[in-house]
This record gives sequence, structure tokens and C-alpha cells, in this order.
Amino acid sequence: MNNFKANSEETINEMLTSIGEENLDGLFSMIDKKARMETLDLPEALSEMQVQKDVKSIAKQNKIDYTCFIGAGAYKRFIPAAISQISSRFEFNTAYTPYQPEISQGTLQVIYEFQSMICDITGMDVCNASVYDAGNACAEAMLMAARISGKNKILVSECINPQYLEVIKTYAHAGEIEIETVSTIEFKTNLNSINEKLVSGEYAGLIIQNPNFYGTIEDIDILQSMQKHQKTMLIVCAEMVSTSVLKKPSEYNADIVVGDVQSFGNSVSFGGPYAGFIATLDKYKRQMPGRIVGRTLDSEGKQAFTLTLQAREQHIRREKATSNICSNQGLAILNAAIYMSLLGKKGIEQAAYLSAKNANILQNGLKQKGYKILNNNCFNEFVLEVENADEFISKLKSANILAGYKINNSQVLVCCTETNSKEEIENYIKSA
Repeated sequence: MNNFKANSEETINEMLTSIGEENLDGLFSMIDKKARMETLDLPEALSEMQVQKDVKSIAKQNKIDYTCFIGAGAYKRFIPAAISQISSRFEFNTAYTPYQPEISQGTLQVIYEFQSMICDITGMDVCNASVYDAGNACAEAMLMAARISGKNKILVSECINPQYLEVIKTYAHAGEIEIETVSTIEFKTNLNSINEKLVSGEYAGLIIQNPNFYGTIEDIDILQSMQKHQKTMLIVCAEMVSTSVLKKPSEYNADIVVGDVQSFGNSVSFGGPYAGFIATLDKYKRQMPGRIVGRTLDSEGKQAFTLTLQAREQHIRREKATSNICSNQGLAILNAAIYMSLLGKKGIEQAAYLSAKNANILQNGLKQKGYKILNNNCFNEFVLEVENADEFISKLKSANILAGYKINNSQVLVCCTETNSKEEIENYIKSA
């Protein structure tokens, strides 16, 4: 218990003497007095029981019974109770970044299984142990494509999540990479306008999101035909649940696939933390940022896991590192790995089916009420035209409904997931 006790006067005096100071004021003398607080304006101390009561009374002021129809990159999905029970086990809670594989076998195996499942979902050959989020993954994939191709120009679809685009632009500025955006037509990427650019060999890569930010499924057939003769790497930012019912990115010849696993067992949680991933073809694996966990046999012939490729500055010379600012999101990918294991392919496919079905029911109900849906061929998100977005969102909020994400003054991005019940959808239509 001594480690948890405050220092005694005797201990304080002993430490001050050892550094040549007479008192604590001398210890802090180098700090400007303007920056020091003489006293703290704190209320009287309370018992633990009273503190709990006070905190609960404050928490009750939060309004949490809203029905959510907001997506835009953060999705409220069903999270099985078993996930928190498993991920909170002390074996995971006490595990640190696995620099020492001999004592981190459990954590390393989780990462290995995560990588394997992401490869299965995307159809790619190899996946890293995750990065910060999807925006970070997009930007790192851009740098990766530039290294592989030796080119400093990148095409980016305007239909990508605007937050991801801002991260890409920030990385591009620092990396002296030129960004050229691809225009939008009817809420999907105008791929026909860039065919010549893709085959010109001038650009390192094309970054496209599918389904895109507006929920529209991109023209996969056009992408697939383009890639047969392309000299530009295709980087796909995939929505993970949708990959269970749409073509895998590998089927339309993606070179790099990125995304976020927030949908897999991670709550919305005010916007984070999430976990991005980067998956690619085997021939590009040594250019992939982050780290990769591999499986091997130990000296006794038993299964063992270790960090196989470690291309970060902690492991190799800084100038040789593929990235110096990406780290794996251990807890978030643990939740994702457990989620994928619990639901399996059929469970994730069912979640995707219900999400698309609910979105379709809501679209039809709003159309019958006179509203206009601005995009077609959607997965579980769509753009709704309204007279005034602020007034529309405010009106539905008064009915305990979070109506969607405001795109502009006349457009709202509406999202459905498997968690939206028939009654909630009917209430949305009735309140709109």
C-alpha cells in the first residue's frame, strides 16, 4: 500500500535535501508566479456515496432516448453483450503493445486473427495490424501508392467522406503530393471523366469510397473494366458491413483496400476511438505502413506469433520507415475480431441485409409523403431533399429522432442500420 500513500514530511524533506532545496517553494521557483495557483476554489469534500449521487443527478440531464438515423462514417449497430465481457478480461486489459512476443502471445494472436478475417472480407492478400481510423488509412494508402509508383499525383473522388479528404490533403501537403479531385455526378464519382487519366501513367493512384459518403454504390463494373488496362493503382475505402453483400474490392481489382472497423463491435462513443486498416496485395506488403503479425513455430515446434514486418521508426531507421505516425488500435480491433467471430459471415450478411431493407422501407415511406430521394442504387444511406435542413432536423429532434447528417441547407444524409425497428421507421415517416 505504500505506493498509494502521499509522501510524508520526512520523505519530502529528504528529497528536497538531495536536490539542494530548502522547501517546495524553492523547487517551483523557476515557474512564473503568474502561472501558479495559490489556492484551488473547490467545494467541501464529499463522501463517495454522495459523489455518486451528485454525478448521477448530473448525468440525468443528458437526453439519451433518441432514435438515431445518423451515419456519415459512424454507425450505431448492434453490439453483442459478449464482446465487452470477453474484451474486458484481464488478459486483454493488462496487455501492452506486443514488443515482447514471448509474453504477448494472446494479444499477437488476436491481431493475427483480425488480419486474417479482414483479408477474407476484402479478398486481399495481407492486412496490417490496424491504424488510427479510416481517414488515416486513406492518407497512408496514398503515401504507399506514391512510394510504389514513384509518382506524386493522386486522384481522389469528391464522393469520399469529407473528413477523410481533409486528412488526405494534410498528408499530401506535407508529402509534396498533388491532389486532383474527381467530380461528382448524381452523388457518385464521375468515372467516365478520368478514363484517360487512369491509363496515362501520370497518377500514382485513385482513391474511391464504396459505398461512397452519400451511400451510393459506385459503378463497380466501370471500375473493373478500367482496371484491366490501368496504370494507376486503385485504392478503395470500403464500408465493412456492405462487403458481405457487395462485390469484394479484390473482385474489381483493387490494389489497396482501407476502411474502418467501427461497425464491427465498436460503439459510436462521441466519435471514437475507431480503428482503420490497410489491406493490399502480397507484392506490396513491404510498403505497407504499421506492423504485421505473423504465425510461425517455436523451437519446440509449437505454434507461435510474432511481429513479422515492423516498418515503423521504433523498429528501423527513421528515414526507412513507411510511416512514423501510425499505431495499431488494440482494443478497437479486439472488439472487431470478437464481433466477426461471434456473428460469422452469415451474421454480418444478415446485418447488411437488414440495414439495406430498413433504408429501402424508409425511402419508400418518405417518397409516398412527397419527399424526394436524390440518389439511387444505395446501400443503407441516402440523400433526402428538404426545404430547410435545420428546421427539418429540429422538428424530428422534438419527436426524439436524430434525423440525419446535414449536407447543406436542403439536403440531409439519412442512415438506417439493423438496429432501427419497424416502429422507429414509421415514427420517422410520420414525424417528417
